[in-house]
Amino acid sequence: MTAPRALSAIRLSVLTDETTSPDRQREANAFTAASLGATIIGEAVDLGVSASKTTPFQRPKLGPWFARPDDFDIIIWWRLDRAVRSMADMSELITWARAHGKRLVFAEGPGGARLELDMSSLVGELIATLMAFAAQMEAESIRERVTSAQAAMRLMPLRWRGSRPPYGYRPIPLETGGWTLEPDADAMRVIERAIAALVNGSSANSVAYALNEEGVPSPADHWSLSRGRKVEAPTRWSAATLTAMLRSESLIGWKLSSGKPVRDVEGRPVMMTREPILTRAELDSVRAILDSRSVNNAIRRDTDALLFKLVYCSGCDDYMYLNRQQGRPGQRPTYRCRASSRGKRCKSPMNIRADWVDEYAEQEFLRLLGGLRMSRTINHPGYDPGPEIAETLAEFEAHQAQQGQQKSNAARNAWERRAAALDSRLAELETLPVVPPRVERVETGESIADAWTSTDSTAGRRGMLTDAGVRITVHPGSAGGWRTLNPARVTMELTDNAYADAADYEEAAKADAQ
Repeated sequence: MTAPRALSAIRLSVLTDETTSPDRQREANAFTAASLGATIIGEAVDLGVSASKTTPFQRPKLGPWFARPDDFDIIIWWRLDRAVRSMADMSELITWARAHGKRLVFAEGPGGARLELDMSSLVGELIATLMAFAAQMEAESIRERVTSAQAAMRLMPLRWRGSRPPYGYRPIPLETGGWTLEPDADAMRVIERAIAALVNGSSANSVAYALNEEGVPSPADHWSLSRGRKVEAPTRWSAATLTAMLRSESLIGWKLSSGKPVRDVEGRPVMMTREPILTRAELDSVRAILDSRSVNNAIRRDTDALLFKLVYCSGCDDYMYLNRQQGRPGQRPTYRCRASSRGKRCKSPMNIRADWVDEYAEQEFLRLLGGLRMSRTINHPGYDPGPEIAETLAEFEAHQAQQGQQKSNAARNAWERRAAALDSRLAELETLPVVPPRVERVETGESIADAWTSTDSTAGRRGMLTDAGVRITVHPGSAGGWRTLNPARVTMELTDNAYADAADYEEAAKADAQ
């Protein structure tokens, strides 16, 4: 007599759950198959798969077996909750087993003994249905406990519930048990780099493009790699991803739920870490920069031009774009007036070779300022409670719109507590003083010429030009001007008063020396 053919089905919702590990299930299924005189001819292992969210037919490894019913006679699970978590799913499984004459076996049924469901009788179906009912009630009870625990944990300062943290942080154990968050050094470097690029004039699109070109892991991939998981299909940075991350209050350490701050009974934001990445003032500054840098079109390639937003057309007094002349053999990139694309009229649109203007800007910049000692600008953003007042007021107004919709006393009391907390927080914010921003310059000891030479990136050199307030204006050309740059076509001015005064001083000193 041929031994029955058994399929061993293994499922695990949480990969770190040792009490229901795959090895334990595999061992129990193998023992059960041996006791039935059956031979295990296959194994369907679904890890990280919820029985509450998927039917047996939808699971990646188990599902395809149901399309090949002639390949096996028995399906063995460790327990019933490894198979289904709802009465509807059990009914579907029973219907399939009856139609194909299959035996459903559980290594551990009620009381720990083996359980085999006989689909040929009403008694077997009744037992299966009752067990599925119990499994469904247990699943719903677990869901309620988890939801309640997560809601309570959200209000606990510094406690993190263990899910993927916001980009820039990593979970660490708390001394008192549980988890909290601290800055992630690798992600911090990316955030600092992104903010520095924005400060130097880059758009969010160009920053995202640079990160992708260098293969910097996206937030999702960074988390997977930090957990030791292999990234099969890497995701890319986008301006939307970068902007959302840099605008988020998670950078100032606030807990968020559905994108909104979690608040305590007094309306104050609940902190998720002792070490926020940014202060509130710094976050407000970054948001202001993003507002000024934001573009809604595709990734802008002209932002890697040396004179992006630094070279202007004399015909309309607006900045010129880099035209790469791609697809036109023998043509060199140019800076070109594009007033018409912005809905403006230019009386004399300029167009000039980019390498000529770049070379002129470098020579003139170093001639005027190359001997100066470098200074580093430190922006102290100050503090303005206005943005948080606006955000909290928006929350308050949205909450007020729900007034009178509560049917129970408990709901009305909860609504009133929330309204009082938001009002209390608004009153507290209104008492906070506005601290004006200030700028500090610190000497580095290095000359501008040395720094220019040691900086091999276009963005770095553009940042030096931007700090000095360099503005290049392109004027109309003359006949034969296609052979070389006519110096009369371009002029440079320094809009930063400190650099302009320093340049005048250098010129005067050189004149005296002669």
